[in-house]
Amino acid sequence: MFRVESFLSARLFISPQLVEKRIYFISNLSGKLSLYVMNFGGSVPEPLLPPNIALQNPHLIGGLPFVVFPELGKIFLMMDQDGDENYLPMLLPLEGGFPEPAFEGFFAGNRVHLLDYDRNEGLVVLLAESRTEPVQTSYLGNLKTGSLTKLAFSAYGAFPNSFSKDYKKVIIADSYLVGDTVLYQLNVGEEALQLLQGKPLELREEDESVELNGIGWAGYSPSGKGVIMLCAIFSDAYGPAYFELDHPNRVLSVKVEGLAHQGMGEMVDLRPLDGNRYLVVYNIDGCSWAYEAKFDEEQLVLNLEYTLVGNEPLVNGVLESISYDIDFDQYALSFSTATSPTQIYTLSGKGRDHLVRHTNEQVLGIPDKYLSPGEDASFISFDGTRISARLYLPNPELGFKGKRPVVYYIHGGPQSQERPDFAWFSMPLIQFLTLNGFAVFVPNVRGSTGYGLNYTKQVDRDWGGQDRLDHVFAMELLGKDVRLDTKRAGVVGRSYGGYMTLTLAGRHTDLWKGAVDMFGPFDLLTFLERIPATWKPYFALALGDPEKDREFLVERSPKTFLDQLACPMLVIQGKNDPRVVEAESHDLVEHLRSIGKKIEYMMFEDEGHDVLKYHNRLSCYNAITEFFKKTLKP
Repeated sequence: MFRVESFLSARLFISPQLVEKRIYFISNLSGKLSLYVMNFGGSVPEPLLPPNIALQNPHLIGGLPFVVFPELGKIFLMMDQDGDENYLPMLLPLEGGFPEPAFEGFFAGNRVHLLDYDRNEGLVVLLAESRTEPVQTSYLGNLKTGSLTKLAFSAYGAFPNSFSKDYKKVIIADSYLVGDTVLYQLNVGEEALQLLQGKPLELREEDESVELNGIGWAGYSPSGKGVIMLCAIFSDAYGPAYFELDHPNRVLSVKVEGLAHQGMGEMVDLRPLDGNRYLVVYNIDGCSWAYEAKFDEEQLVLNLEYTLVGNEPLVNGVLESISYDIDFDQYALSFSTATSPTQIYTLSGKGRDHLVRHTNEQVLGIPDKYLSPGEDASFISFDGTRISARLYLPNPELGFKGKRPVVYYIHGGPQSQERPDFAWFSMPLIQFLTLNGFAVFVPNVRGSTGYGLNYTKQVDRDWGGQDRLDHVFAMELLGKDVRLDTKRAGVVGRSYGGYMTLTLAGRHTDLWKGAVDMFGPFDLLTFLERIPATWKPYFALALGDPEKDREFLVERSPKTFLDQLACPMLVIQGKNDPRVVEAESHDLVEHLRSIGKKIEYMMFEDEGHDVLKYHNRLSCYNAITEFFKKTLKP
C-alpha cells in the first residue's frame, strides 16, 4: 500500500538566491515553509528563522519573498501570519535570528509586495495595498538610510516597472484587466504622470472598448532613450516591443532570433540582467524554456544566445524561480516536473554549460515507474475551440483491472494554468490518486493562461459560462474513452476551481458521484463583499459590479443551483484565507446541511488560501483520496 507520506518526504526547495557562494532558499524542511542557507555545492541547511515562524507560498505573495543584502548584513523578508497574506517587510540578520519590522513599522495596516531591488545600492521597490480602502501605493525604500520615497498611488496598480540608471525616473503601470494596461513615466519625487501607453480609464467613454496591449513588463532600454516591453501588441502569444521615449506612440516590433523550442505557448517573462543582456522565459505546452539574450537596440533584435532551461536535464518541467547573481555571473534556479520534486541548480560558464545540482529530493519508497507522466488529452470543444488537457492514468504494473473511475481536477485563477509542476499542491495529489487506481483528467479550459491573450480573456465577465460548457463537453468526450468509467466520476478544484466544482456539482448533477471544494466562492455577491478592499476595483471589472450586475452575479453563483446537489461533498477551507474567507465556506456548509445534503467539512485553523504545513497536507491529501475511494469505488 502506498502512503502519501512518500510524496511529502520530498521537501520543497524553492526561490533560491546565490549570494557570495552561499545559496539562500525557502524550504519546508521543518514541516513549515521557512528560510535556509547552505554552502555552494551543498552543506547541511542552516535555518535562519525560529521554528514557530511559517512563511507563505511564494506563488501567492505577488512579488519576491526575500532578498539578501550581504553588505548590509541583512535579509529583507516578506512575512504574513499563518496565511492571512498581510505581508509586511521585515529585516533579518544575515546569520539568522528574529525578524524586526523594516522602516520602523511604517507599513502596518497594509499588504506589501517586494517587486524589485538593487543590492549594490541597498534599494527595495515596494507596493503597499491598503487594508481599509481601494488604493495601492508604490515606494522606493533605501535600506542604508531607512528612508522611503513615495512614487505613485492608484486603485489599479501603480506598479513600478523600471527605474532609470540614476533613479530619477520610473515607469509606472496601471492594469485594469488582463491585457489592458496603461504605462506612465514619473519623475521621482513629483506627482505628475506622463502617459506613455494605453488609455486611462478616466478618459474613456462609458462602455468604450480599447485595443488590448497586453503589457506585462516595461523597462528603460540600455541606452536610456527608449523602452523595451513584453506585450501582446504584435503577437497574441506575447513578445518584445520597443518605443522611443520621444515618440511613445510609435511602437515597433522587436525580432526574436535563436528559439530552440517548438510548440504552443507564450513568452511569460522579459527581465534585464546587466547592460544589454536579458532573461527571457517561455511557457510552451505548460513547460518552461528560459534563455539568456542580448538586445540590439539599433536593429531591434533580441538574440537568444544561450538556452538555460528546456534541454536535458531541465526538460519537460516548470521553472519555479530563477535569480541572477551579477557579481559571480551565475544563475540559481528551482525546477520540477510531474514526477520529480523541486531541485536547486546553479548555472554558470561562458557558454552557460556548467550546471550544478545542489539537492537530491526524491519520492521515498515508490519506484519512478509507478508514477504517471500523463498523456496529452487536448480536445476540440463545443464551439471549435482547442482546449489543452492532460490525462494521468495508473501505471499498468499497479495491477488495476477494468475501466478507471475519473477524478476531474480544475485549477484556480481562473486565469492560471495547470502545469507539470511538482512544487505545489496539485501534482502530489494527482500522483497519489493514480496510485490508488483513479484516472485524473486535468484541463486548461478557456480563460487559462499559457495559450495567448485572446484565450485568457474569454473568462472575463463570464465566470461559469463558456468555461463551464468546456468542462461539460470534456466529460462527454471522456465517456467515449474505453479506459475510463465516467459513471464513477468526481470533481475537485481549488479557489476558482472550487467555484467551478460547486457550479458543476449544482448545475450538472448527473455527471458526479462526489465533489471536493477547496475554498471556492459559494455566493458571488458575498464573495465580492468579503474580498480585500484593493481587489474590489479589479473584480468589479473582471467578474461584475455588485450593484450594476447583481442579476448576473446571482445567476452565476453556485448558491443558486446547489439545492439540486445529488452527490456527497467534501469542503476544505483555511481559517485565515483573505481571498475566499472562511465565512464563505461556512455559509455553504450550513446551508447544504440544513436541507439534508451530505457534507463533510475540514477547516484548518493555521492556513490561508492554501494548505502548506506538513500535518495539514497529510490530513488533506488523505481526506480527499479517502473521500473519492468511498464515492467512486476504484
